[in-house]
Amino acid sequence: MYFHFYMESKFIQANGIKLHYINEGTGQLVVLLHGFPEYWYGWRNQIPVLSKQYRVVAPDMRGYNLSDKPEDVSAYRIEILAKDIAELIKALGEERAIVVGHDWGAAVAWAVASLYPEVVKKLAVLNVPHPAEMKRAFMEVNFSQWKKSWYIFFFQIPFLPEKIVGTERFFRQTFAKMSMNKNAFTEEDVKKYVEAYRQPRMIKSIIAYYRAMFRGVFSAVHLPKIKAPVLMLWGEHDAALGKELTYNTQRHCENTCEIIYDPSSGHFVQHDNADWVNEKLLKFFSE
Repeated sequence: MYFHFYMESKFIQANGIKLHYINEGTGQLVVLLHGFPEYWYGWRNQIPVLSKQYRVVAPDMRGYNLSDKPEDVSAYRIEILAKDIAELIKALGEERAIVVGHDWGAAVAWAVASLYPEVVKKLAVLNVPHPAEMKRAFMEVNFSQWKKSWYIFFFQIPFLPEKIVGTERFFRQTFAKMSMNKNAFTEEDVKKYVEAYRQPRMIKSIIAYYRAMFRGVFSAVHLPKIKAPVLMLWGEHDAALGKELTYNTQRHCENTCEIIYDPSSGHFVQHDNADWVNEKLLKFFSE
């Protein structure tokens, strides 16, 4: 466990909302985008390592933890989430950044690199395919992926998901099912997630990510090809996303696209095998 409790906590205005973020280190900017059901704390094993060589910023995505939580579901469309990060980079006084994302953070990272190529120097994604490949899996009726994506349909139900998400039981079950490393999440970690999820309107806001995605699946914004070099790290035992969703990634990239699979990890690859992820990221950053 790399995490320590002396990281700098800040707020910044971007895209008309207030974003909370953790700032650590100096040098070239690296932005770490967390996924569901985490918040900036999802990068606790990466921030101390990466910040030895880079300025690392890990924001709470809109709707999460201490960041603003717009009420309208439409405020969580992918193009708006992408604009948050593009404007965050500029608000931090930087022209470009290395962008890293996991889960929903990876989906947003794909969109940032596609829609705002001028602000992304390099792109690293962890265990989420390019949005076009995810859409294709649904449109072409990939039954295996539909089965794995049951939770997306569950989140469309009114009220019920809000009563389940964020409890200690929810986090324990989710991490147990999605992680291959049984030591990746401690009881202290679970308590920190539960505490963060007690923020007003947070649970409804983060479920809005899935509701906005579902409503826009047939009218999704067109994403131009990625111009930045891409690294994809993929835990092969992902219970939510099939490995086959990675096979056509290169078609969405104009530059190099390297995919490295980890047979020892699940969906939370940055927790299951933190040393491996840190090593691969630092190598990619320096190339």
